[in-house]
Amino acid sequence: MIGGRVLDSTALAAFAVGRPVYMRALVWAAVEENIVLAIPSAALGRAWALLDPEHHAALQVLLNLPNIVIDELSTASALESGLLMAASGGDDIAAGQVAASARRRGWPAVTGDPGTLRKLDTQVTIEELP
Repeated sequence: MIGGRVLDSTALAAFAVGRPVYMRALVWAAVEENIVLAIPSAALGRAWALLDPEHHAALQVLLNLPNIVIDELSTASALESGLLMAASGGDDIAAGQVAASARRRGWPAVTGDPGTLRKLDTQVTIEELP
């Protein structure tokens, strides 16, 4: 299995604003090492909403990198995400899709909000932003 990371909305926003610097370093290292970065579409939507328009161009740069894949919120992934949320009492579809994607891929989820993802799935490996 090819290794990679799943990025949540906080990781995407951190890349776009450049804080913490760690997030940009992680992305550029992933480009150099051909490591896939998966972005769940619900998390991407939330990131667009979180960011001031002045940071949208930086997010677009990330989306155009060759190692980025978008996990679309399909019927199957909506079901998987919904079941995770139902089991934990959560209602955040973006976090649910991140947790489901990380679980399915067997990859760590990169986040600045580890508590939300841990509540959804204690088995998902979390890579917390500093």
